[in-house]
Amino acid sequence: MGGSNPYIEQIEAKAATQSFMVTIKTPDENVVVEVDPSKIPYGPTGQPGSLLDIAMAAAGLDVEHACGGVCACSTCHVIVKEGLETCNEATDDELDQLDEAPAITLQSRLACQCVPDGTRNLVVEIPEWNKNLVKEGH
Repeated sequence: MGGSNPYIEQIEAKAATQSFMVTIKTPDENVVVEVDPSKIPYGPTGQPGSLLDIAMAAAGLDVEHACGGVCACSTCHVIVKEGLETCNEATDDELDQLDEAPAITLQSRLACQCVPDGTRNLVVEIPEWNKNLVKEGH
């Protein structure tokens, strides 16, 4: 399950056309993955090329996503520390879900909905409180 939810506004995201790097900071380690646009989508979870898709399928991190990556919860909340301007705009539905997440910041996004365009490398933090699956699965 994952990708789209027919009951919410669909996102508009510019697909990446060049390789870029994503550094994913977990409470225990930093994982760096090179994103190859020709391999997107990496898996069936979240929007194609989303941070959730990249983290789970390309980086092998089991990021919490209770709704299956369809923007129906806030469990995949991440903080985009660098490169947020290269990502699609958050929809009202995503912002509504983020309101349910603890410790949101101005750089907070749902990993399932945040799709970088590949014009810049990204640094993404998985918050300390959201570490259970990442820690257990990696």
